Amino acid sequence: MHLAGKDAATHVVVPGSTPLIISVPHAGTAIPEQLAPRLTPLALTLPDTDWHVAKLYDFAPAHGATMLIAQYSRYLIDLNRPPDDAALYSAAPKTGLCPTSSFAGEPLYLAGDAALAGAEIARRRAQYWQPYHDALHGLLTQTCDRFGYALLLDAHSIRSIVPRLFDGRLPDINVGTNQGSACTPALTEALRARLSVQTRWSHIFDGRFTGGYITRHYGQPAFGVHAVQIELAQCAYMNESGTAYEAERAAPLRELLGTLVAALLALPLKKP
Repeated sequence: MHLAGKDAATHVVVPGSTPLIISVPHAGTAIPEQLAPRLTPLALTLPDTDWHVAKLYDFAPAHGATMLIAQYSRYLIDLNRPPDDAALYSAAPKTGLCPTSSFAGEPLYLAGDAALAGAEIARRRAQYWQPYHDALHGLLTQTCDRFGYALLLDAHSIRSIVPRLFDGRLPDINVGTNQGSACTPALTEALRARLSVQTRWSHIFDGRFTGGYITRHYGQPAFGVHAVQIELAQCAYMNESGTAYEAERAAPLRELLGTLVAALLALPLKKP
C-alpha cells in the first residue's frame, strides 16, 4: 500500500499499435491519504489485490498491445463493478462498488464505517471510477476507428481458495466471456486451443468467473468490441502467503500468457 495525494493519477496508459487493449483494474495499491486513517490494519495490507498482474503482462506492449493500468486499490472503489452497484454474481456474496469487507468477510473500516454514505460513494465514482472508464471507452473507440474492431482482455488474479466466494480450489486459469456473449466464438476457440495443449495449469471457460462489469459492458461483438476476462489463481505464479513477486516462479505462466496474447493478435477479425 502507498498513500496517494489528491492529484495522483488514477490510471496509466501504455499505448500500443494493435487492436488489443489489456485492462488491469485491480492491481492498484494506492490509498488516498485522507482514507487511510479510517481503514483497519488488515485493510491497509490490501489482501484482495490482484498482485503483480500488470507485471505478468508487461511483455505485451512490445507486441503492440495497449495497457490500461489502475493505480488505486479496489478498496477505494471497484472498477469492475457497475456504477449502480448491482450484483454481478447472484450465487455469491456481493463484494460491492465501494467494499466495506474483505473477500473473507473481515471489516475494512474502523468503528463507525460499516456503511458508506451515498454522497461519498458518488464522489468516489466521479473521481476514481469514471476516469478509468472514460479512458477505456476512449481507447476502444479509437481502436475500432483505426482497425474496425477492438480486442479487450480484462486481466485479473485472486487467491486460489476463498471459501466465502467459491467452493474448493479455483482452477489456475479462468476464462470468462459472459457465456459467449462478450466476444466472437473464434476468440474463445483460439484461447481454448492454446490452453488445451498444455497440462501444467488447470483451466475453465465461464466457470465461477464469467466476466465482471468490464467484460459484460464493453464486450459487444455486434459493434466490433470483443472482450474476455482472464482470472488467474495466484498460486500459479506466486506464494499466496505473501505478496512478493517471484520472477522465476512467474516465468512459465508469463510464457503461457504470451501464447494467449499471440492467439488474440492472430485472430482474423473484420469490421462488423
